[in-house]
Amino acid sequence: MFKKPAAVKIAGKVVLITGSGAGIGRLMALGAAKRNAKAVLVWDLSETAGQETVAQIKAQYPQVVAKFYQVDVTKIEQVSTQAAAVLEEFSAVDVLINNAGIVNGKAILDLSENEIKRTFEVNSLSLFRVVREFLPQMLAKDHGSIVTIASAAGLVGVVKQTDYGASKFAAVGFAQSLRAELRDMGSNVHTLLYCPYYIDTGMFAGVSTKFKHLLPILQPAVVAEQVLTAIEKGRQMKVAPPLVRLVQLVQPLPVPLVDQLLDFFGINKTMEHFVGRK
Repeated sequence: MFKKPAAVKIAGKVVLITGSGAGIGRLMALGAAKRNAKAVLVWDLSETAGQETVAQIKAQYPQVVAKFYQVDVTKIEQVSTQAAAVLEEFSAVDVLINNAGIVNGKAILDLSENEIKRTFEVNSLSLFRVVREFLPQMLAKDHGSIVTIASAAGLVGVVKQTDYGASKFAAVGFAQSLRAELRDMGSNVHTLLYCPYYIDTGMFAGVSTKFKHLLPILQPAVVAEQVLTAIEKGRQMKVAPPLVRLVQLVQPLPVPLVDQLLDFFGINKTMEHFVGRK
């Protein structure tokens, strides 16, 4: 029988967001506070950025508990230590948003071994580390939401994204397999896979789009709201803009035809003037 996991309302819940010192992570943290979360836990590598997010939450939503944890998600010891600290103080995390991510924007021969490894450490392997810390208590309560912020680059390959795209394909596979495992268990723990096109946060500064109405560069505030709303509605996968979903539908077509379609939409030219966040 078709069954969707129970949706998770953010009000009164403990929300933890990785990479929430800036960009959509910060906006989702503020959005969760606006929706009356009980507590918003900010995980970020940068203490300055993370504490600024906490300060903004406290200034705008003083009724919400906001706390910063300095975490490098590529370090299993840090993830485990800080997760233990979270569970000791708050007992449980109700909404876990894996948002931390990085991009290099280089051709394959220009990438260093360390750059490739770090991309996978942050964008892919950290998902396992963080989820394995908080999933047991969600299973025990049979309630919670685990969100994977992936990318449209996890649905189709793009020039100058061999490392980034591969890491996001891994993130998509992780989220889909996690959903399958939870269904197989009969668990009510909810999962959401979110695959956006480029977001105007600075991370992808310099990228361009050929058809601005069909494939617009997304606004961070809109993306943050989409994610939080999708959690509360119990959505299990969302792409933005909707045209991105067509990428999945055309994959069975002959490869040369798929390539021509991607070229028509200018997908493989989007990174030509990429500069990224400096």
